[in-house]
Amino acid sequence: MELSIIILNYNVRYFLEQCVLSVESALNGIDGEIIVVDNNSTDDSCAMMKQRFPNVKLIENKENSGFPKGNNIGVSQAKGEYICILNPDTIVAEDTFTKVLAFAKKQKDLGIVGVKLIDGTGNFLPESKRGIPTPWVAFAKIAGLYRFFPKSRTFGKYYAEHLSENETGKVDILVGAFMVMKRDLYNEIGGFDENCFMYSDDIDLSYRVLKKGKSNYYFHETTIVHYKGESTIKDGMYRKRFQEAMNFFYKKHFRVSFLFSIFMKMGIVFFSLVKLFQGKPRQISKPDNYALVSENEILREKLENQFRKPVKCQDLSQSFSKNSNIEMIFDQNHLDFKTIIEAFEANKNKGFYFKIIPKLSDFMIGSNSSFDRGEVVKILDL
Repeated sequence: MELSIIILNYNVRYFLEQCVLSVESALNGIDGEIIVVDNNSTDDSCAMMKQRFPNVKLIENKENSGFPKGNNIGVSQAKGEYICILNPDTIVAEDTFTKVLAFAKKQKDLGIVGVKLIDGTGNFLPESKRGIPTPWVAFAKIAGLYRFFPKSRTFGKYYAEHLSENETGKVDILVGAFMVMKRDLYNEIGGFDENCFMYSDDIDLSYRVLKKGKSNYYFHETTIVHYKGESTIKDGMYRKRFQEAMNFFYKKHFRVSFLFSIFMKMGIVFFSLVKLFQGKPRQISKPDNYALVSENEILREKLENQFRKPVKCQDLSQSFSKNSNIEMIFDQNHLDFKTIIEAFEANKNKGFYFKIIPKLSDFMIGSNSSFDRGEVVKILDL
């Protein structure tokens, strides 16, 4: 078997359904398997998987064992030469795995391959590629200095600014939302460290791969959606967890120096002052009108009755008039995921909101802001 996809789920039933649909399409023509590990979800994730995807291997944990252990359990059941660690709140394009595997097979020093991630508004997620978080790099990150000097290599090392988002090359650290590597290498280094704190598990895995003399690669030629907002950056819990994660990483691989502690405290103070002056985030407005990218007139009428606002069918070949309050709803019965992802990128920051109706589903998923993770809207049978 060539590829095993490991998806660790916890209480994101609708995101999981959409993710598995996209993965099934992307595995067309590849000898692969999907393994879903459920960390004792209290929603109907497992029931949905059994009903809609009976051929997908489902592992039902009896406890929430965390990200590292959950993925290790999944990989232990994998048969593929390559594995892909994939978040359930992602969407892959139909050619994602074909392109990534072709690239991976050309590398003689292959470690981990990551790809270009965008959020639900079509904007690039900088954690797609990162550097080793030395004390200075961690300080620049938590203090937010990279935001003020986005092109600076001095302040931008956390997000590997030596590469643009549209440039493939070697990087140190990749994000756990999407990681492709050889299964033998994963097992050789012991998989994810089950003692890891949040925010450090993927850093730790990437760094251990580097220590094996392998190279990690950011591959920009395929894009996936990750419904991951930046809201956690705004609260004190994020700063606390980030500091704990960096402490864990340094204690394991280096030593926690006095300099590191000073940098972390300075960064937190600076971060707090910046947020104080920035004030509250802008309120997200609701759409005034809706454009359904589909030929399904019955669906259009159903949505119009539900929203009580005009909904018009539109084709992607037609130009969308710029309007700050139009929501584009993509019918995945009509479009493939790659086309939808490309539309996200092509129309980002033009005042549009995006939602997707997955194939043969009665819900839509989307995000109206980079500051939220995404929402699920049930389509009512009116």
